Amino acid sequence: MNKLRIDIGRVIIDGSSHPDGGDTAFFQGDRATLLRTPAVPGAFEAIARLTTLFKGQAWLVSKAGPRVQQRTLQWLEHHDFYGRTGIPADHVRFCLRRADKAVHCAELGITHFIDDKPDVHEALAGIVAHRYLFDRRHHLPAGVSRTPTWPTAETAITQSFEPLPHFPLAEVESYL
Repeated sequence: MNKLRIDIGRVIIDGSSHPDGGDTAFFQGDRATLLRTPAVPGAFEAIARLTTLFKGQAWLVSKAGPRVQQRTLQWLEHHDFYGRTGIPADHVRFCLRRADKAVHCAELGITHFIDDKPDVHEALAGIVAHRYLFDRRHHLPAGVSRTPTWPTAETAITQSFEPLPHFPLAEVESYL
C-alpha cells in the first residue's frame, strides 16, 4: 500500500512569504501574526487530491520543538487544514531532529516523501522509495526528484503510481 509523508515548514506553511517579515514572524510573532502566515500556493488543493489518491494514507511529519509544534498545530487548525485536505488530525507527528523523520517513515511504511531539506532525503535513502525535494536552491541528492511547486510535486507523485493493468473489453466480457 502506498503511503505519503509531507513536511510542514516551507512545504505547506510558507513562512518566507509572511506579510510581516518572513519566517521569523511565524516563529516569533504573536498568535494573530502567526495565523497570517500563508500556505504555499496550491498546497491545500494538491494535498486533498493526493490524500484521495493515497486512500487517506497520508501523514505530516515535521521537525519542531514544543513551542513550534504548538504554533504549527494552531496554524493547521485555524486554516482548516484537516477539513480542506482530508488528512486526519491524528496523522500529524513531530520529532526533535531532522534525521528522526526516518524513524517515523520506517514505522509508518512511507513510500512517498516530500521535504525541502536535502539532508532529510539523504537520511531516507533505502527507507522511502519515492522522495521529492520541494526546493529550487539546494543540491539534489541521488535518487530524489526535484519538485519545487505543488503542481510539479503532484504530477511527479501521481506518475509514480503503477498504471492499472488494461484488459480489453472482450476479455472482461468473457469472464462475465
